[in-house]
Amino acid sequence: MADRGRGVRTRAAELAVSAGIAALGFLMVADAYRLGIAWDLDGPQSGTFPFWTGLVMIAASLATFAAAALSRSRASFATAEELARVARLFVPATLFVAAVLAIGLYLPAAALMAWFMTVLGGYRLVTAALSGLGMSVVIFVVFERWFLVALPKGPIETLLGY
Repeated sequence: MADRGRGVRTRAAELAVSAGIAALGFLMVADAYRLGIAWDLDGPQSGTFPFWTGLVMIAASLATFAAAALSRSRASFATAEELARVARLFVPATLFVAAVLAIGLYLPAAALMAWFMTVLGGYRLVTAALSGLGMSVVIFVVFERWFLVALPKGPIETLLGY
């Protein structure tokens, strides 16, 4: 792939992702060890499979990290424009997850849908806001009432008695 201007090089992306996956592997191994990785009277303890999975993740990540570190490739992974397009999706989605943890699912879901409809879809704000609120009501009815699945709630649902 030819260099397409300013952005992130493939080598840097591979180094960052492999380091992140290795870190997740180390977390898996540590937590699996806490759960127990030995053979018990009734078979392997609950941390055995996650322990070995974490070790495989670490080994694969270290191999990828070493290959990327030794690579002389100057290929571009993504241009600044491409990264900006990804950020237009990733940043609101990340904020959505944080908001769900803080205030429940329904208002953040409505806001996320309205954001995407307005910014990416070109809909009017009123149309997007009403669609987002309507979608939250549908999610509530389908999951909470019909399927009896409790979804994350916050202070708004508490005020409404749910």
